[in-house]
Amino acid sequence: MPNVQPSLPEDPSIAAYIDSLWLEKGLSAHSLSAYRADLLSFGGFLQTRRLSLLQAQRGDVLDYLSWRLQQGFKVRSTARALSCLRGFYRHALRQSQVALDPTLDVAMPQLGRPLPKTLSERDVEALLAAPDIDTALGLRDRAMLELLYASGLRVSELVGVRLDQLNLRQGVVRVTGKGNKERLVPLGEEALGWLQDYLEQARAELLGGRPDDIVFPSRRGQQMTRQTFWHRIKQHALQAGIQSSLSPHTLRHAFAT
Repeated sequence: MPNVQPSLPEDPSIAAYIDSLWLEKGLSAHSLSAYRADLLSFGGFLQTRRLSLLQAQRGDVLDYLSWRLQQGFKVRSTARALSCLRGFYRHALRQSQVALDPTLDVAMPQLGRPLPKTLSERDVEALLAAPDIDTALGLRDRAMLELLYASGLRVSELVGVRLDQLNLRQGVVRVTGKGNKERLVPLGEEALGWLQDYLEQARAELLGGRPDDIVFPSRRGQQMTRQTFWHRIKQHALQAGIQSSLSPHTLRHAFAT
């Protein structure tokens, strides 16, 4: 069996991803350490194949998961490792560091109970493209979905964003999450572009000329609720022909991993 202990310097992509988790999600030192350990383990496995993390293919991921189970690692820890790899490669894909996500369609090891179904990459793309961006509501919804996809914000955080929380020059939004903890969340170029288009072309129309610092007002120009946004998402999912079971949990799981 291969020795997966890293014998070469740590892959720089690991440190970059850990930094992004700290900045975007405000994870604890314990959680960040667990993510780093999982990535180092897979990185060590890849070193036996003379590959870096950014060179891994789907077959390498499958072989690694099989190796873990053969070595006696618990199914739950292997499932956690796969979840970590999915997040890493989703981030790498957004940063154009990889052309394809090697964890796409890789099955999660069974944990003895059914796991929530998530959206496929194709479903996510269809959902993002569903809103009619020629309308104010459609452009608003596209901007909100792009922000949700790029940032991992909770829906409650997204619908409550105010103008003074945005820094478009730096491309970040300041949010206050659980425990009243404040964090800066990068938006990414794609989401930032849609947000700027929405702010310039549609927001004033939704507000009806009324001054307000709500970033995403409802159809009536008022504070949007989570229920209203969720209703819009289900409408767009139906329009996109998405057959997967859709719930707030599966949507957040698909967007955050």
